[in-house]
Amino acid sequence: MTSPLTALRTRRKPDRAETAEDARPPGRRRRQGTRGKKQRTGIRRFFTWRRVLAYIIALCALLIGAFTVLYYSIDIPKANAQAKAQSNVYKYADGTILARTGEINREMVPISRVPKVVQRAFVAAENKSFYQDSGVDPMGVLRGLVNTVAGKGAQGGSTITQQYVKNYYLSQEQTATRKIKELVISLKVDQRNSKDDILAGYLNTSYFGRIAYGIQAAARAYYDKDVEDLSVEEGAYLAALVQAPSQYDWAVASPQGKRLVTQRWNYVLNNMVDMHWLDPAARQRMRFPVPIAPDPAPGLGGQAGYLVDAAGNELIAAGVSEQELAAGGWTVTLNVDPAKQQALEDSMRKGLDASATGKQARKDAADTQGGAVSVDPKTGRVLALYGGRDYTKHYLSNATRGDYQVGAVFQPVNNATAAELKLRNSQSGDGTAEVKRTAVALGMDPDGGGFDTQQSVALGLMGSSPLRMAGVYASFDNQGRRVTPTIVRSAQRGDERAGPPKALGDQAVHRTTASVVTFGLIEGDGPSAARAAKRPVAGKTGVSDDKKASWFIGYTPDLVTAVALFGEDARNQKQIRLKDTGTKRVAGIWTAYTDAALRGTPGSSFNLDVEPGTGEVPSPELPSGLPQGQRGGPAAEDRAAEKAE
Repeated sequence: MTSPLTALRTRRKPDRAETAEDARPPGRRRRQGTRGKKQRTGIRRFFTWRRVLAYIIALCALLIGAFTVLYYSIDIPKANAQAKAQSNVYKYADGTILARTGEINREMVPISRVPKVVQRAFVAAENKSFYQDSGVDPMGVLRGLVNTVAGKGAQGGSTITQQYVKNYYLSQEQTATRKIKELVISLKVDQRNSKDDILAGYLNTSYFGRIAYGIQAAARAYYDKDVEDLSVEEGAYLAALVQAPSQYDWAVASPQGKRLVTQRWNYVLNNMVDMHWLDPAARQRMRFPVPIAPDPAPGLGGQAGYLVDAAGNELIAAGVSEQELAAGGWTVTLNVDPAKQQALEDSMRKGLDASATGKQARKDAADTQGGAVSVDPKTGRVLALYGGRDYTKHYLSNATRGDYQVGAVFQPVNNATAAELKLRNSQSGDGTAEVKRTAVALGMDPDGGGFDTQQSVALGLMGSSPLRMAGVYASFDNQGRRVTPTIVRSAQRGDERAGPPKALGDQAVHRTTASVVTFGLIEGDGPSAARAAKRPVAGKTGVSDDKKASWFIGYTPDLVTAVALFGEDARNQKQIRLKDTGTKRVAGIWTAYTDAALRGTPGSSFNLDVEPGTGEVPSPELPSGLPQGQRGGPAAEDRAAEKAE
């Protein structure tokens, strides 16, 4: 009989006795992998659930330790150089100085001067948990860090405390280091300062556009009153404005911008109701408080202000924040050629005012606004821009506004759509959708309206600016490759550089399509312009369906220029019908400018693609389902206008 000790020794020696598993009856053997696990190999050895948990704990400990070190090593710094803002210097392409800007309009006010309802409007707009949080939004910070590392630029989600810290203590740069500093300093500021002090700092350092820093300067700039006299409606507008001052300034906002700021204004007031800071019945009676017209900054008279504004819009689109740009210190060189700029100004001035000799003629001239943009189709550089008679008298740039219909000058986009479909051997099922797709590819604003029906597309009822339309025609001139007109050549502040948006993009339409369009414009409105300009010209004239805008857009192989005349009541800036609804005037301005701008430049021929084996440019016949557009040159349209009169 085997003793228990002997049996135990035997079981411990697998080479001399069966294992415990082998000794089990067949029906009771354990499934493989429950207790007698196979040994893990390769990378699986490092990722058991216990080890993964240990890794997570170690990582959290490491992050907490790192944050603790940062928290005690980063002190609240002195105020940044924002209070000592420098000038921005704007130069022409040849290096001569166009303008200097940067005088800061700021008046610090204590929180006691800001009405409580206005304070709450900003909290409702930017940070509803402001009075309860610790100064930071962890998820917002994490999102901002991820987006910064990913190169997506500035992102929302910061608390009022974080925005105050960024404005007052730090720079506006979008780096991970700055984000981490913002987080630590915000926590310390929230511990050291009262919520009223933080809110006062935020209101006094925020940028509101119109060169206005702080709530008091904004109250003066937008409503010509002191901050203590602001209503809740006006405070809600200023609170909405901080998000995008240049886009939401009612005086210069596009129709889309006005819709967006109105939506945000409603959002602010509705949040105040939700937080029991505003009576619902009083909220229902409130109407949007349209701000007063702006008082442009000194030193930006004539065309200087329009050029500076266009450059600023490009830099903002390229990622420079409005706060950072307004802080100054930038040297911005434009693509604008001084000689061509002067030629455009002279041509526009003569075309607008030369015939204004009598009282009624002077009134008609005052009720007509002009805008123009001239672009190099090979580079996309804006060589000249005309925004109006004087920036200090007409703040809204006629070169960049997109609230007037384009009329018949949209027809080449219809023709381009037809040619694209023909090249693809495709018939359009939804003609308006195809036209809109082509228009957007060429650079038009998808929110410009007018793409809803075949009739609206055929009549060109969509709104657009001379700047955008110059880009569309430059894309045709550049053999179908998209051209986005750019006015900024370079921008530098110390070691910091900001590039303009990319001027030359991908192929918007096929090269053959571009040839089809150009050939049609040479045969259509080109001959009369070519005779006047003494060189090959492709061009299109048109009057909008509502007779409020008259256009001529033409190009040579070297230069694309869009000229537009707009009817606008000089007293209230509302759109009105043009007194002269013909196209001779606007075509004459284009011709005078082009002749002066290209004087001394030899004429060259267009490089047009042809159908293989035929030697002919294909005809842009419109497939079924596409709108049949307007045709006829300047003379035909002038006769039609005279008949209508």
